[in-house]
Amino acid sequence: MNICMHCIVEGQVQGVFFRASTQEKAEKLGLTGFAYNRIDGSVEVLTCGEQKAVARLCEWLKSGPPAAQVKSVICRENELLQIDNFSTG
Repeated sequence: MNICMHCIVEGQVQGVFFRASTQEKAEKLGLTGFAYNRIDGSVEVLTCGEQKAVARLCEWLKSGPPAAQVKSVICRENELLQIDNFSTG
């Protein structure tokens, strides 16, 4: 079953390759979506795909890449969207 999840990741998550690492992890899991920096210093992630793969990415967001210091991750199910790839902005 395919789902989409929308997550906000807070902490030291900008300037530590968080978006690029999220994209790499998502692509390995066969997921689509995006990871964008937000003006408040957090990162917004939307990911869509097979439910177990989405759950694995959401779990990975809690730690992120080695240089990140994740303080909190809030994820909510999102309406199912057709997205062709995973992008960063």
